[in-house]
Amino acid sequence: MVYIKSKREIELIKEACRVTALTHKAIEEAIRPGISTMELDRIAEKTIRENGGIPAEKGYQSGFKGVPDFPASICASINDEVIHGIPSERVILKEGDIISIDLVALKDGYNGDAARTHFVGKVSDNAKRLVRVTKEAFYEGIKFARPGYRIGDISHAIGEFVMSKGYSVVREFQGHGIGRSMHEDPGIPNYGKAGRGIRLEPGMTLAIEPMVIEGKPNILELDDGWTIVTEDGSLSSHYENTILITEKEPEILTII
Repeated sequence: MVYIKSKREIELIKEACRVTALTHKAIEEAIRPGISTMELDRIAEKTIRENGGIPAEKGYQSGFKGVPDFPASICASINDEVIHGIPSERVILKEGDIISIDLVALKDGYNGDAARTHFVGKVSDNAKRLVRVTKEAFYEGIKFARPGYRIGDISHAIGEFVMSKGYSVVREFQGHGIGRSMHEDPGIPNYGKAGRGIRLEPGMTLAIEPMVIEGKPNILELDDGWTIVTEDGSLSSHYENTILITEKEPEILTII
């Protein structure tokens, strides 16, 4: 069931999204060759808590038997890791890496969700293009994030744009509604047919998140039960914002 937010709920979600955006900024400023992903995790948790929030990903349950709760405050996915990379003291960023950071701040009962892919020092032109196209795909999608359009219109726009640039979209994972729960209806795939799915209405809050692979779309799950990697070892990029459907233009809540 899709949940239309009240004015009061929208203000609370905006505040959670503000904390999310501040945390991404703090992480971006810290990223450099030689830093561990666990240090980035500590920076994220400190920033979220100093702003009155809780790192919602920490302790998140996968829902699958035998898979431990997510142990960290951020997902830190490097190079061929698509999503859900687990931070570690032993994982040290190197010159030329790209790293996707996905984080959710929970504040006063509401969530803000965003993801960014960053460069570690100087990276290849191929990596730069992949990250740029992933971000551009988000903006292609939200051209249709207006009342009267359908979820499928957003999905179609993202998928067609990504494929027109010679890349693949991840099909097994998708964007989602967001509010009191990190993941709410509706699901928002990064591919599909236009004109399908529910019709968009003002008051919907959505996390739209293109996940783009440089090579083939096939993915694998590592033995930790969380980390998703590209099957062919090619680079992957992730860009996400929480948005609000308004009477006119969509409002991006996780950019300050």
